Amino acid sequence: MKEKKRVYEALVDGAMEGLTGEALYDFVKTRCPKATSKKIVRASLLALTDPHLKDRNILDVIYALAIKHRLDDGVLDDGDEDDAAEPAPFSHAVIRDTSRPS
Repeated sequence: MKEKKRVYEALVDGAMEGLTGEALYDFVKTRCPKATSKKIVRASLLALTDPHLKDRNILDVIYALAIKHRLDDGVLDDGDEDDAAEPAPFSHAVIRDTSRPS
């Protein structure tokens, strides 16, 4: 949690300085060199749910960064210590036996 908080603080500080997109991402990576894309996305979600953070522009910048890096192919396979949650397989529909009357 300590690492996520440091990434969160770097993210908010960079957004408050007016950084956006890749400049914000690079700022976070400079302040937290061990931060992975996955950690940055999670810290972004933490920032978006922070009730004390109310500046719409900052929230928009953080949201855009989270979406961009969430959609990257390597976010779930970046070597983060958290286990990547595998998507649940489609559940098979229960096949009803229609040969018997109900």
